[in-house]
Amino acid sequence: MTSVDIRLYGIIDPQIARGRPLHELVLAAVQGGATLIQYRDKTSDTRPMIEQARAIKNVLAGTSVPLLINDRIDVALASGAEGVHIGQSDMYAQDARHILGASAIIGLTVNNAINAEECSKLPVDYACIGSVFPTNSKDDAGASIGLDGFSKLARQIRSRQPFLPVGAISGINHKNAASVIEAGSDGIAIISALFSPDDITSAAQSLNEVITKAFQAQHNQ
Repeated sequence: MTSVDIRLYGIIDPQIARGRPLHELVLAAVQGGATLIQYRDKTSDTRPMIEQARAIKNVLAGTSVPLLINDRIDVALASGAEGVHIGQSDMYAQDARHILGASAIIGLTVNNAINAEECSKLPVDYACIGSVFPTNSKDDAGASIGLDGFSKLARQIRSRQPFLPVGAISGINHKNAASVIEAGSDGIAIISALFSPDDITSAAQSLNEVITKAFQAQHNQ
């Protein structure tokens, strides 16, 4: 299993960019402390996606922050990204691992108890549970499970894979991020709260501060 830091997991999508260059937004997020970046694009053709992924990969060079591609294993390979994030309707994790190799980072979306049970048998490097809160950033996000639902699924995953990083996604922002960490998350996946503001670096710094304080509070309990 490849080690991956999901503390502040930024998901960049052209729909949130408002025409701003994606690679510039990503660089600003990393300068503010983002630890992992995912490029998600459900509408672009393959060639433009590869170009965007390469541009993002270029600005991440030297930062030690990995780039993952949502769903598209072909784009990950062509762009030199460190891995992929796959959902329950995407390529099977075993097939993605076979194609990308042992060193690639593969993340998996977990939506329910069945997914959580299957997760323990799959060659993935982290799981991301959602939807935790309601969101407008993903058309097929489904019904939110809340903090209690998240905690239950996280415990289920850890009962089988205690060292697998488990993150949370959907509707997370500065106001509720601490509660997600308190509920047992190893990190938060952020779209709107990170990439919607004009000052993305400040948004990332603020989120990082909330996350750090939440982890410190857990350590002091």
